[in-house]
Amino acid sequence: MIKELDTVVLDVDLPEYHLEKGDIGTVVLVHQNNKGYEVEFITLEGETLVVISLFPSQIRTVQKREIPHVRLVA
Repeated sequence: MIKELDTVVLDVDLPEYHLEKGDIGTVVLVHQNNKGYEVEFITLEGETLVVISLFPSQIRTVQKREIPHVRLVA
């Protein structure tokens, strides 16, 4: 179960927010028994890019043996 402050991985592209599948975010709020989540996406320098509401089908937990990948944001 995903909870507040968990690190999650975006499982879909969200071009309207300049986010891509595989981007890493932090859950800042859990809605109604995990029916949705507020997730913050930041740069490596700590700048918040966006905080958005997402459905459980749009994110997943971090899996063992995954590594982060760096990319520039438009």
